[in-house]
Amino acid sequence: MNQPYRATSIPASSSIEVDEGARKVLRNTWNLLAMTLAFSAIMAFVSMQLNWPHFGLLTLVGYFGLLFLTVALRNSAWGLVAVFALTGFMGATLGPILSFYLSAFSNGGQIVTAAFGTTAVAFFGLSGFALVTKKDFSFLGPMLFIGIWVAFFAGLAAYFFSMPALSLAVSAMFALLMSGLILFQTQQIVRGGERNYIMATVTLFVSIYNLFTSLLHLFGFAFGEE
Repeated sequence: MNQPYRATSIPASSSIEVDEGARKVLRNTWNLLAMTLAFSAIMAFVSMQLNWPHFGLLTLVGYFGLLFLTVALRNSAWGLVAVFALTGFMGATLGPILSFYLSAFSNGGQIVTAAFGTTAVAFFGLSGFALVTKKDFSFLGPMLFIGIWVAFFAGLAAYFFSMPALSLAVSAMFALLMSGLILFQTQQIVRGGERNYIMATVTLFVSIYNLFTSLLHLFGFAFGEE
C-alpha cells in the first residue's frame, strides 16, 4: 500500500524528492498516456479514411458520458477499458477536424504539423518544468476549474450564435488553460496529490487534445491559405 503523501518544507538549495508511490503513478500515467495517444491517433486515421462527418454536439455527449464511466470505474481493471473507449472516441472526433484543415487550406498540412509540434513542445516542456521546479502550483487548481467552465460555456455561446471572434478568444483561453492544467496535473502526481494513474491519464489526454485543437483553430485563422 502506498504511504500517504505528507507535505514538507523544501530548502531553497534542495531538489524535489519524489517518493516511490509518486514515481510509480508517474510511470504508469506516462505509459498509459502513450498507449492512449497512439490508439487515439489510429482512430483519427480511421475516421479520416472513412470520411466520417463532424460529430458536432455528439462530441460532448460522448465525452461526458465516457468520462463519467471512467470516473466510476477508475479503481478497477474496467477503468482501463473505459479510458481506451474515451480516448478512442475522442480520436474519432478528431479525424473530421483534421480532414477539414487538410482540405480547406492549401497549407493545411503545415498547419496541422505546426499545431502538433507546438503541442508536443508545450507538453514536454511543462511536464519537465513540473518535475524539477520547487514552486508549488497547487494554487492553480481552483482558477483552472473556474476558467475551464467559463471557456466551455463561452464556446457553446460561440457555437450556437455563430460568433467567430468569441470562438477565437475561447481557443486562446483553452490553449492557456490546458497548458496550466498540464503543469498542475504533473506536479500533483510528483507531489503525491494524485494517486490514481487512470484519472491522471485522462486529465493529461484531455489537456493535450484541447491544446492541439485550440492551436489548430488559432493557426488556421492566422496562417491558413485557401
